[in-house]
Amino acid sequence: MDAQQISTGNDGLDAILRGGLPANRLYLLEGQPGAGKTTLMLQFLREAVVQGQRALYVTLSETREELATVAASHGWDLDEFDVFELSAVDAVLGGDRDQSILYPWELELGETIRLVEAEVERVQPSRVVFDSLSEMRLLAQDPLRYRRQVLALKQFFAGRDTTVFLVDDLTTGGTGADAHLHSLCHGVIALERLTLDFGAARRRVQVQKLRGVDFVAGFHDFTIQRGGLDIYPRLIAANHHRSFVGEPVPSGVGELDTLLGGGPLRGTCTLVTGPAGTGKTTIALQYLHAACRRGERGVIYQFDERVGTLMARAEAFSMDLAPHVDSGCLAIEQIDPAELSPGEFAQRVRRQVEERGVRMIAIDSINGYLSAMPQEQQLVLQLHELLSYLNQQGVVTFLVNAQQGLVGTMHASLNISYVADAVLMLRFFEAEGRIRKAISVLKNRAGPHEDKIREFRVDAAGVRVGAPLAAFKGVLTGTPEYVGERSPLMEDRDLGA
Repeated sequence: MDAQQISTGNDGLDAILRGGLPANRLYLLEGQPGAGKTTLMLQFLREAVVQGQRALYVTLSETREELATVAASHGWDLDEFDVFELSAVDAVLGGDRDQSILYPWELELGETIRLVEAEVERVQPSRVVFDSLSEMRLLAQDPLRYRRQVLALKQFFAGRDTTVFLVDDLTTGGTGADAHLHSLCHGVIALERLTLDFGAARRRVQVQKLRGVDFVAGFHDFTIQRGGLDIYPRLIAANHHRSFVGEPVPSGVGELDTLLGGGPLRGTCTLVTGPAGTGKTTIALQYLHAACRRGERGVIYQFDERVGTLMARAEAFSMDLAPHVDSGCLAIEQIDPAELSPGEFAQRVRRQVEERGVRMIAIDSINGYLSAMPQEQQLVLQLHELLSYLNQQGVVTFLVNAQQGLVGTMHASLNISYVADAVLMLRFFEAEGRIRKAISVLKNRAGPHEDKIREFRVDAAGVRVGAPLAAFKGVLTGTPEYVGERSPLMEDRDLGA
């Protein structure tokens, strides 16, 4: 960290700020009630305590007891730093504590500012939080007078070794468009709370300005957890690249690998698409199972199916995943729909790759991913950035995408084939009164691939790929039909083959 920068006390925000905030400046934190401002400011002050410095929280809008409740919910002690409560300043003014309580709106604005300055002189803090500007607006009753007092505060702290945050809850006319106030501050950070039609509220943070710092612009998702704000910096794939060998990754099924010219290469994404029930997830599990047997770590993000059902189904197909899960080689994360933001999901993926050393990832399914975040905008772009990051890390990624319909004409709810390096298509077809499955490779950017259509089967013998179906027609028109002889088809007698 640069000598002129200080940590905000929040690792995610520090990453967005590329190290922290320039010290001894005046900043503005704005956001509507419930956005997480108080929690972030408590983290900011607690960081000063960790550094062995004094900190001061000046509160006009909340009582000390209310602040203590917020701190206790995170396991913090409010006594770690000084709290100056202007709703009980009668003692400061020389009055008797047993007399009437003096509230901030009963004071002249100038007197309020003088009380704050006197407390700063007494405490000599390295960090100060002033909460909130809405009370100052009410006291001033005039925009010009209000801005003059804010300027006076800035001038008071100028030259002091103090970093100051002014908090604005935007409830008394502050709509975030107060350009004059923004211009007075060295930096502006905005917190937002978005209420969705269904599911948990989404929260995000944006650094609107910060003089002299090349911060990561744009919105960044965050959640409020016990212990503070968990901020997920927006993923920029270009900033994450490491060298790797783009070798083929085998599945353990020779015929399946032949379709992709030896298997998908490291640092590529394979889309497995087709109607429900054709075996898309099973193909991804086959590759993950083979990776774990080689000692490579993998993870599957399960949006649609319960983990218990997935494990039982894999075992029925001769893939016992339990030992790999118990050893920590394979992680299966059940994603709760409507409780996850794109930023949090990307952060989960990054932790698996950077902390666990995961080499293979499956997302089951893209339909579930999109359904879990129905009101999010630009989801495909965010997914594209995530896949670019995984490719640059040398991770093999499988995307499971269920097409709408079972037989006949198929179509996807969202065309995401362009984000994949390879596309495996599965289809149902009928022959001699039986429902069968076909598999083919539509594209493979990483190299040559087989252009034949083969029969595909998943049963107690595991994943099996049959010989090319020369007399098979109509698979790409949406009405697949087999009109050849019976002998080339896979039957139960082939189990021992």
